[in-house]
Amino acid sequence: MAGFAKSNSSTPGGSHGKKVNYSAIVQSAKFKQLMTTKRNFIVPICIFFFTFYYVLPIMTSYSKVLNTPAIGSITWAWVYAFAQFIMTWSLCMIYSSKATSFDKIADEIIEENKGGK
Repeated sequence: MAGFAKSNSSTPGGSHGKKVNYSAIVQSAKFKQLMTTKRNFIVPICIFFFTFYYVLPIMTSYSKVLNTPAIGSITWAWVYAFAQFIMTWSLCMIYSSKATSFDKIADEIIEENKGGK
């Protein structure tokens, strides 16, 4: 990010030679709000992911709870492991849709700061 703050060069792909003032972007309230919003979304999702991920090996190593049958001869460990796949795909879809809104806000910020101020 330090490289962006020092540079006032044109953005690649689509700026048509207009300069973007990255120092102004980094200091703008809208950019700071975007970073706060992203952090408030990403940190809880990561905490949930890592907690859900590491519970399986911890529970199977130090407990017999997941060794009990859930459906026929399928144990809760297998159900939990399958749930991790569902969780991963779900979080990826949620992040992808949320990232689209972050990209729109970032594009608006760049458009507001074009002109080589």
